[in-house]
Amino acid sequence: MDSNVLSTQLSMETLHGSLTDPAIASMNLLNEVTDRYPDAISMAAGRPYEEFFDVRLVHDYIEAFCDHLRHDRKLDEAAVTRTLFQYGTTKGVITDLVARNLAEDENIDAAPESVVVTVGFQEGIFLVLRALRAGERDILLAPAPTYVGLTGAALLTDTPVWPVRSTDNGIDLDDLVHQLKRARDQGMRVRACYVTPNFANPTGTSMDLPARHRLLEVAAAHGILLLEDNAYGLFGQDRLPTLKALDRSATVVYLGSFAKSGMPGARVGYVVADQHIDEGGLLADQLSKLKGMLTVNTSPIAQAVIAGKLLLNDFSLAKANARETAVYQRNLRLTLGELDSRLGACPGVTWNAPTGGFFITVTVPFVVDDALLERAARDHGVLFTPMHHFYGGKGGFNQIRLSISLLTPELIVEGVSRLAELVNARLP
Repeated sequence: MDSNVLSTQLSMETLHGSLTDPAIASMNLLNEVTDRYPDAISMAAGRPYEEFFDVRLVHDYIEAFCDHLRHDRKLDEAAVTRTLFQYGTTKGVITDLVARNLAEDENIDAAPESVVVTVGFQEGIFLVLRALRAGERDILLAPAPTYVGLTGAALLTDTPVWPVRSTDNGIDLDDLVHQLKRARDQGMRVRACYVTPNFANPTGTSMDLPARHRLLEVAAAHGILLLEDNAYGLFGQDRLPTLKALDRSATVVYLGSFAKSGMPGARVGYVVADQHIDEGGLLADQLSKLKGMLTVNTSPIAQAVIAGKLLLNDFSLAKANARETAVYQRNLRLTLGELDSRLGACPGVTWNAPTGGFFITVTVPFVVDDALLERAARDHGVLFTPMHHFYGGKGGFNQIRLSISLLTPELIVEGVSRLAELVNARLP
């Protein structure tokens, strides 16, 4: 090497601080453990059930969307081809169909121009936080524990997240008011509060109807936005109205995803941001500016797949996911029954009983860390998610998140049996 040529020296100290944050590393932990122990039963990954996947459906969905372009939008063949093959509009080519789905399934009245189609939920939350984080005083509130994808997006946008206690009825509204007052006293500006009212990841908890109304009242009274994540709302015994459906003061920014209800491989999500900005149109217009510089647009072919599924199911994903919902309900009942059968008599071992979604929280009287996860995979052949990852490493060290979505009944029975072996081996 020529001694006169200087090589570029990089160190972690010269890169963005998010890269060394535990929340970022936690997104890869399960994949790494799974790769090392491929025979372990995974009760960790919150992935949709795979039995009904069919490659032929991709073609059916795209053709249905093309028919829609021909017959409903009156496009000629050249325009149909261009819609799929060319760059599309930044907000998306299916905003009207997303709006019709929201009206059908959630009773949400969303104008198409208020919708931004995104590359999954993750781009959506990044865009919202990037737009809201205007200065050093701006912060976000979120329940503890919370989804690590939210924590990661906050890290990437340099948005501080202040935790709010959680209860069996969702976010603790009294503590929310306390944190709002605390922030004001410290000169901070709370821009929004992230919340998952239906079957939250990771806890599985939901908010009852009175709590939803009170949350909207608190947010309106304090002038903050609510960032509603509803990834699991379809998959429950009873479906309460979303915050967005109850919202009468443009308090709620609704973050949707077709990962669980449409097709995870399409990577299509959306944001409904109908808030009016002084001299700036809708918040959706501002988000689309950011999206234009981040991903330019969401793949029109991926959008076509989701659109076709909507078109072929009368715009109802509740209808389209009837089989999947039945599987998730079956798996949830079976898992709770197996936990009761195998761990019900164990001192200090408890769990909650969600009525929908993908997740159950198990509490145990010993430390649950990444080292225990490694031992569980190696010695007992079972995987779970240590809950401390959802607390930013500041709590949850005696809790386990179990996911019920991906497994067959046989694997659930065997998985809980292996988990029980681990738990009993750790009990005094």
